[in-house]
Parts: sequence; C-alpha cells; structure tokens
Amino acid sequence: MDDARITLLDPGWEAPLDGGGLPSPFDELGPSPLARQAAEVLQRELREGWVAPGVPTSPLEGREGGKMFGVLVVRLPDGRLGFLRAFSGMLAGHWDVVGYVPPLFDRAARASLEPQGEATVKALLARAEAMRASPELLTLRAAHAEQSARHAAELAALRERHEVRRKQRHARRAELTGASSKRPQQVPSASSRDDGAAPAWVVRPGGTVESPASRPAESHGEGATQAAALRTSLHALDQESRGDKAERRRLETTHASERSSLEPKLLRLERRLRALDRLRHMVSRAVMRRIHDTYVITNARGERRLLRGLYERAQPPSGAADCAAPKLLAYARAHGLRPVALAEFWWGAPPPSGGRVTGAYYAACRDKCGPLLPFMLEGLHVAPPRTFTPPSTTPGALSILFEDRWLVVIAKPHGLLSVPGREASLSDSVLTRLRARHPDATGPLLVHRLDLDTSGLLVAALDARTHSALQRQFVHREVHKRYVAWVDGIVTGEEGRIDFPMRVDLDDRPRQIHDPIHGKPAVTEWRVLERRGGRTRVALFPLTGRTHQLRVHAAHPLGLGAPIVGDRLYGRDGERLMLHAESLTLLHPGTGERVTFDCPAPF
Repeated sequence: MDDARITLLDPGWEAPLDGGGLPSPFDELGPSPLARQAAEVLQRELREGWVAPGVPTSPLEGREGGKMFGVLVVRLPDGRLGFLRAFSGMLAGHWDVVGYVPPLFDRAARASLEPQGEATVKALLARAEAMRASPELLTLRAAHAEQSARHAAELAALRERHEVRRKQRHARRAELTGASSKRPQQVPSASSRDDGAAPAWVVRPGGTVESPASRPAESHGEGATQAAALRTSLHALDQESRGDKAERRRLETTHASERSSLEPKLLRLERRLRALDRLRHMVSRAVMRRIHDTYVITNARGERRLLRGLYERAQPPSGAADCAAPKLLAYARAHGLRPVALAEFWWGAPPPSGGRVTGAYYAACRDKCGPLLPFMLEGLHVAPPRTFTPPSTTPGALSILFEDRWLVVIAKPHGLLSVPGREASLSDSVLTRLRARHPDATGPLLVHRLDLDTSGLLVAALDARTHSALQRQFVHREVHKRYVAWVDGIVTGEEGRIDFPMRVDLDDRPRQIHDPIHGKPAVTEWRVLERRGGRTRVALFPLTGRTHQLRVHAAHPLGLGAPIVGDRLYGRDGERLMLHAESLTLLHPGTGERVTFDCPAPF
C-alpha cells in the first residue's frame, strides 16, 4: 500500500499492547509505549521547526497559541505497522497539510453552503457594528448616561436635604412634647364634657392634685392656649413633612418628563440592534446545522450517523469532529487500516485559559469527543479507560510536628489524601488517621487541605471552637503560608505577584483554568531561590486558597510560565509533584500567641 500519509515503523517496534485491545482514547494514564514512540517521531520533526514541508511551527508560538496533534498507529493489510498524523481544526488557515489526514466533512457539500452562509453572517455583523458606531446611537447613549447621572445626583442631594430636615423635625417634636409633659395635667371629670358637669381636677408637677375650687379661674384659659399652640406647632411640622414629599414628587415628575423626550428614541434603536444580533445568531446557528450535516460519521461496523445525531439536543459543540482523534480514526477506517494505538499531545504556546504544555500527552476531550469517539469505535475491541487513582498507602501513624489540647500540626507526605475519597479503596487519609488518634475530638478537625500530590504542613483543630477560630484566620488571610517548589524552566525575574482569576474546567475536571469573566480571584506572590539544570526553585506565598492555585499560577504564561516538576495535570508526570508546604504562621487560638511551624522540603 503506497500512501504518503502513512509513516512506516521499524519492525523492531512491534510491542504487545496493554489489555489486548486498542487503548481507550480517554485513558488518563497516558498513551501506550508504541503510541509514544510514534508521537516522538512527529515531535522530533516539530522541534526542528517544521510541521510539514513549507509549513513552519512558528505560528504555534504566537498569540493564538498552539494546537493538539495526534498519531494513530495502524496495521496495514500486509501486516506492517505505520502511523498516521493529524492536527485539530485548521493549521495556518488550511484544512489540508501534506502528510496529515484530511478533515471528515464532505468537501463539496461544505463548499456549496459555507461561503454564502459566512457572507450572510458577516453582512449581518457588519450592519450591527455600523449601527453600534452610528453617531445617532452614540449621541443618544451619551445623553442618556449624562441624564441618568444628573438625575441620580439631584435625587441624592434632595434625599440628603430631606434627611437633615427630618432629623430637625424629630428634634423639634421631642422638644415640644417634652415641654408639654411638664405642664399641669387635667384629670378627666364631668367638666371636660359637653354636659355641663363639674370642672376638672388638675395634677401639678410633683404629684400635687388641685381641686377645681382651689385653682384660679384664669388657669383654665392658659392651658387651653398652650394646647392650641402645641397643636399648631405640630401641625406645622406635619405640613413641612408633606412639603418634602411633594417636592420629591415634583422632582420625579420633572425627571420622568425629561426621560420621555430621550428614552423612546434610544430604546427604539436598541431594539433594532438586538433584533439584528438575534437574527445573526439565528442565521449562524442555521448555517452551523447545515455544516454539521456535512459530517457523516461511520463506525468500525460500517454504520453511519450524522454528526448532530450523536449529541444531546442535536447541538454539537464548536469544532466537534475536527479534533485529531476522530480525523485519524475516520481515515483509518476508510482505507482499511486497523487502529492499534493512539496518542494526542499539545505543541506550541498554551491556550489563553492555560492547562496545556508543549509535548505533554492528553486524553481525548470529553465535551467534543465524548459522544463521538465511542460510536466511531463500535466494532473494535477497545480496552477500558484507565483512570488515575492515588497510590496505595500503608495505614499508619501520622508525622506529628506539634500537638497540644487545641490543635495538631501534621507533616503530610505526598501521595496521602487529606480527606477520604468517594471509593472505599480511598478511605486512608490524614483525616482518617487523625480521628483514630483523637477519637474524642469534636468538629471537622482539618482546617485546610493539601492536594494528594502535595506534601507539607497541615493544621487540625481538636474542638469546634478552635476550628472556627482558625478558619476565620484563613478566610481573612491572617495565616502566612510559604511553599517551596521546583518548576520546569528558567523563571525570568527574581520576585513578583501573580493575580488572575480561576475556575474549574467544566469539560475536564479536576483541571482549573484561567477565566477573566467567571473565575474567582487568585493571588500568589513568589521569589526565586535557586536556578539549576534548566529548573528554578521558587518560594510561593498564596494569598488566596483556590483549588490548584499554585500549580496553575506556575504553569500559566500569565504566571511563571513554568509548570511545577512532576505535575501530571499542568505539566509532565514525574516521580512526584515538587511542591511542599514548608512554613505556616498563625495566631494560636488557645494561647493568643503568634506561632510559626516549619517543615523543610524533602527535595
């Protein structure tokens, strides 16, 4: 078989495969040795600066970032072994590159609809952008913003004046009613009624009671005058309060009148703009549905399905079926090649979200390839995917660095969970051993956690009150933490601060990614300690406590740009993750003293 896309392997590369079938594309423990050997051939070519003749690797180091490459080891009909190569999506604006397998879609069908659909979407986008930049809309938006700010300022000033007056009225009422309480009080009697009965008795300040006969006649008129004056004063205060309310209503009416001359024009243009955006999205989705229908997926049994039929609600994610793995499997099936082993790796600058390192191997993505690859592989013997599990540990005593009636400080070894896993086989952990050591302790015990792969200091509280006090210190960033790590690369600069938000990668848990929109704040300070052999030893000071914060801040180009040595998630796997919690300073909840605990790194 003469196919320029097949690179023949040396017969000495024949090797038994783990599990006796095609290793799963979703295997988390990395590709098989045979797939790695094929991938290393391609990686050597990429290191020389060329993807293919006339196609340099330099664009992969640019702003758009690198790309996933894949190799599929295949057995030819004559029994020989070779491998195919592919890249995800397009490369340098081209679907086809010499030596690489082609895309899956029907070229003629796509060529008949994509240009027109793309032109329509671009025309709608241009209309929307022209409207956004129109002088009329910009002028109305600016006027509305100025009007809104002025209205808010006028209303705030009025509220402030009214609040001052309200307090003055409150003080005046208290003064008036307080003064009236010191005047003589009439005891109700028949004279206070309109039936002509006897006049009222009066209670004087101090409790003295005067009969009507002992009270001068003129005092009756004096009390009535004072009561009338009080009523008049209180009525005036009420009128002032009503006047403030009326003033606010007048201002609100004025504002509403001003808005009515501006807002309808602005709202009309905004509705037209939103309608254009909705129309563009509808046309874009319709075009994408037609493009997706140019992908007819065939599995190893020869069964065919439209791409949209493999995804929930018939909505494949962007780029579905354009990854390296489906391209490779489709080409192998179409040309009678039996898949033997698959490997996918990243090459070039990491994507903006981070999480990819040149030359590192990655399992097939779950969002795009999760529904697609299982169908394509039907009819082949595929080994179950291997998943990462913590190394087995021998239950035993903890390494205790400090212990008193309030708290315990532990030196956690790498490979030991902080808390038990969900599976019964993952029950051994720091928490499990702590509870065995302190069966009478109350509360959650562990105040914070360390990743499975991280070693170093952990603090536990032996009662709920101590736990709450320590947690408050962690939440309010009153605990000083110092980690030490070896990173894979030479770090530029001597010290600095990394500050960018992070969140979990919903399509690739438990990895974390940089997300400036939806991420949570994450801040780390760092200082170089040593440089040796292409690596840098750094001290890391986390000011927040996001999951995998130090690992992401080390690997991401916005951080150190150098993954921690041995990081299986954000760098390259190794003997161990070279990250250690070395020092911890906090306020002892029981003694009130500031204490520091140290545990030197074992590397």
